[in-house]
Amino acid sequence: MKINNALTDLFILRGVPAFIRSDNGPEFIAQAVRDWIGAVGAKTAYIEPGSPWENGYCESFNARFRDEMLNGEVFYSLREAQILIEEWRKHYNTKRPHSSLGYRPPAPETIVPMDQRPVMH
Repeated sequence: MKINNALTDLFILRGVPAFIRSDNGPEFIAQAVRDWIGAVGAKTAYIEPGSPWENGYCESFNARFRDEMLNGEVFYSLREAQILIEEWRKHYNTKRPHSSLGYRPPAPETIVPMDQRPVMH
């Protein structure tokens, strides 16, 4: 079962981490996920239940992802889920204001559209 091609590619480029930390939610304790983590040579490191301060960034992201994306969508296919979630991820990282960053996005787009580039004479 393919869990995540992006993580696999990252592990090939940078090496496998000793541990993958996550909360104890059903999407992270599923047998397929635990099998994949073991197959790549990492170990799981779950945060203590009821201790979101142990992994505040993940807890914050997971809450936003649930509130802003998952609770408002019904996916009719895996491909549809992949496309919509990728679009949401791009928006979250490049356009959505984050209060902890002074209401700026963490990775704003740096490409200037063609119609806004200076004209060379």
